[in-house]
Amino acid sequence: MRRRLWLAIAMLAACASGSPQPQPLRIGEDACAHCRMTIVAMDTAAQIVEPGAEPIMFDEIGCLRQFLAGTSLSDRAGVFVADHRTHQWVDAGTAVFTRTSMQTPMSSGLLAHADIGSRDSDPAAHAGMPVVASDILGSRARSARP
Repeated sequence: MRRRLWLAIAMLAACASGSPQPQPLRIGEDACAHCRMTIVAMDTAAQIVEPGAEPIMFDEIGCLRQFLAGTSLSDRAGVFVADHRTHQWVDAGTAVFTRTSMQTPMSSGLLAHADIGSRDSDPAAHAGMPVVASDILGSRARSARP
């Protein structure tokens, strides 16, 4: 029993000391924190992770944008978006965003990619227009590059 307690304390300390990491998305179970729709695909998903709190999930980048516009996050919070092409979580502050005519859950048409190479390899983004990260993330954007 004592050993389990120390193990739990060590795990909590390790989690608290590192930067937030994206959490698994439960497709068909998790609901979007903004529009409340059940998240049915990883393609356009996003999340906010803060130490000691449940992750806040979104079904699309437009919902994340709306949520961030009305919410103040601590500096310890991590914001992640799914790369549309690879479905891998990416730090939203370094992601590349594109507005497309693709149908997304709430019709924003916004897609995210890890980098320009991933965006250029994604046929869904070819006819899209680059979006400056600060238009989506506000002050949380690390750069002003599209």
